[in-house]
Amino acid sequence: MSGVRDTGVHFRTCPLCEATCGLRVEVADGAVTRIRGDIDDVFSRGYLCPKGSSLKGLHEDPDRLRSPMAKQPDGSFAPVSWERAWQMIDERMRPIISTHGKDAVALYSGNPWSHNYETISYTAMLYGAVGNNRYAAASIDQRPREIVSGLHFGARTAFPVPDIDRTDLLVLLGSDPLESNGSLATAPDWPGRLQAIKDRGGRIVVIDPRRTKTADLAGEHLAIVPGSDAALLAAIANTLFTDGLADPGPVGEWIDGLDEVRAVLEPFTPESVSATCGIAAERIRQLAHDLAAAPSAVVHGRIGTCLQDKATLSSWLLDIVNTITGNLDRPGGAMFSKAAAMGANTTGAPGIGRGVDYDTFHSRVRGLPGAYNQLPVVALAEEIETPGVGQVRALITVAGNPVLSAPDSARLARAFDSLEFMVSIDLYVNETTRHADLVLPVPSALQRSHYDVSYYGFSIRNIANYSPAVLPITDEVWPEWRTFVAMALVLGGGGPSPDVDAADEVMVARLVARAVDDPHSPIDGRDPHEILAMLAPRTGPQRLLDFNLRVGPYGDAFESMPDGLTLDVLEANPHGIDLGALEPRIPEMLRTPTGRIDLAHPVLIDDVARLRNDVRAERPELVLIGRRHLQSNNSWQHNVRTLMKGKERCVLLVHPVDAARHGVVDGGVAVITSEVDSIHAPVQISDDVMPGVISLPHGWGHDLPGIQMSLASDRPGVNVNLLGSNEHIDPLSGNPHLNGIRVRLSPATPTEAE
Repeated sequence: MSGVRDTGVHFRTCPLCEATCGLRVEVADGAVTRIRGDIDDVFSRGYLCPKGSSLKGLHEDPDRLRSPMAKQPDGSFAPVSWERAWQMIDERMRPIISTHGKDAVALYSGNPWSHNYETISYTAMLYGAVGNNRYAAASIDQRPREIVSGLHFGARTAFPVPDIDRTDLLVLLGSDPLESNGSLATAPDWPGRLQAIKDRGGRIVVIDPRRTKTADLAGEHLAIVPGSDAALLAAIANTLFTDGLADPGPVGEWIDGLDEVRAVLEPFTPESVSATCGIAAERIRQLAHDLAAAPSAVVHGRIGTCLQDKATLSSWLLDIVNTITGNLDRPGGAMFSKAAAMGANTTGAPGIGRGVDYDTFHSRVRGLPGAYNQLPVVALAEEIETPGVGQVRALITVAGNPVLSAPDSARLARAFDSLEFMVSIDLYVNETTRHADLVLPVPSALQRSHYDVSYYGFSIRNIANYSPAVLPITDEVWPEWRTFVAMALVLGGGGPSPDVDAADEVMVARLVARAVDDPHSPIDGRDPHEILAMLAPRTGPQRLLDFNLRVGPYGDAFESMPDGLTLDVLEANPHGIDLGALEPRIPEMLRTPTGRIDLAHPVLIDDVARLRNDVRAERPELVLIGRRHLQSNNSWQHNVRTLMKGKERCVLLVHPVDAARHGVVDGGVAVITSEVDSIHAPVQISDDVMPGVISLPHGWGHDLPGIQMSLASDRPGVNVNLLGSNEHIDPLSGNPHLNGIRVRLSPATPTEAE
């Protein structure tokens, strides 16, 4: 097993986005001296975006918290010991549970949670300490895609992955991988992989309201009215059915509901949706024929399709189009990864399962549907504000900044101020954690080991790569898994002196006991004491990872398969192990109760009525969309100097026609007003956005009092999510409608522009 070395070269996977690029980290005398791409990494082959090298700056950032911080009577923060931190939670949060029940404590987890196998491994323990008020950044991101994957394939993360390395035609809808590094399709070097499609004679079509860098590389761009993706996909599917081109191929044997889908989509001809989506009917029809005629093709949709009021329908129709063109579960089409550890569709009985918990529980105030043990974050403010049984009185946030990322952010901030107690687990005192009574620090990314449990589950190749910690944990910082376990124990009534190691022993023993009693496990019938002995001397998350690798689809099954994976094997291969290209997996990957794919789930079919009404609706005059930059995957990256270099990025893109119509000028300041709030932003005139659409990036707004992020505060930008509404949502997922907010635009007065 590897220890942390003071000097030398370390290899690890970058944890800052979904690309999973390999890093070569050089260390001398306990300090990082250089970070480059690892040319020997089996997946990234040396590719690295600007974020990877910023890990040094993040680790050394003087604003990063290095001890627990407690709020003082004057609103400032002061360091306290961990012992005092657990006493505070025991004295102030535990009584709330005792008096009002577990539902009185809410939990919110942010995007970085999914990049950390420590937190993923121990989330169940923390979830067990609170009630049903659990929220996550997924409900302002990919939740519609998760719901559809669960209904179709039986698992939350059974995402159909675009097999971009073998496809002949790639259609990207609301996706800009040259800025995002890809999403729900784990792959490093999207620029190189997209160029390779063109080099081998393939095509790329980008459908987006904005001409993005990805669209420039593709060479084919269709500008679409924001929020009309479902209408476009419905018309493509209608054309495939009507023109006799619909053929699911071999997977058709496992599919139900195609006739019902055909019938419900009959009204959506290309002519009927053309005005709605801004694309000519003949172009829609031609795209449908191209998808059917290509040797292999795939349509991939991302954040642009997920933040609108037809988001779940859009995700559903993506599956419909990929299925009826014969590209589901086919090389070059939409395929399914086989994760080496903790895969939702690699354990249990192959081909059948319990399905998912979607719509089996609902929020207290508005009755919004829950999924995967979580409620939509648009419900959080009202659950805090509304009295009654189950009212949220205390909050835990983990690696999240909903005050910047959630809609109607000002209301959420006010709600946080009304809480009786709030604890945050985070790197910084930021826009959200400034409201906390207690902020618990976490190690930097270089101080913890890493394995991409989440992202290898939807990788374009099957990969396994483990990274030991580069630097030791110093200062008054605990490993995150220990913080999770300790908090769960304190909230559970165990007192302010939690025995984390004992709880970890109980957890792993239960995990092993279940596995040796599971007829579908490779260690069914084995002696649990033997298995536990073979996991020694590891403890904590490394022990759990070793166990999950060994019982996984490539594992050694605790020496029953001598050439199989173990954590020792991964440590001996620091550049990773390539487990091969994706292969067809239907039906064994299904975990639906029927063992089949129901494409006509009633909740989806019933929602098509809203889409029919939408097609007949008048197009709004002006709408606002977001965008992402390569240097800022999350708001906390705005406090890293190397990522903040260059010109101002938080600028409003306005088409020349709209600039003239509304009287705004390049370099001036505009006022953007929604039904919720108004904000001011500098203007950049650009024909990259289509007329009737303006664009402002998300994750900014670092001008709030009390935050301790000095560099971000110097270049604060403006929070676009102040304009979003908790009321305008996709009713099937609860996702907010942030991609196409109706707004008004006007020039700022000289006083406002100052």
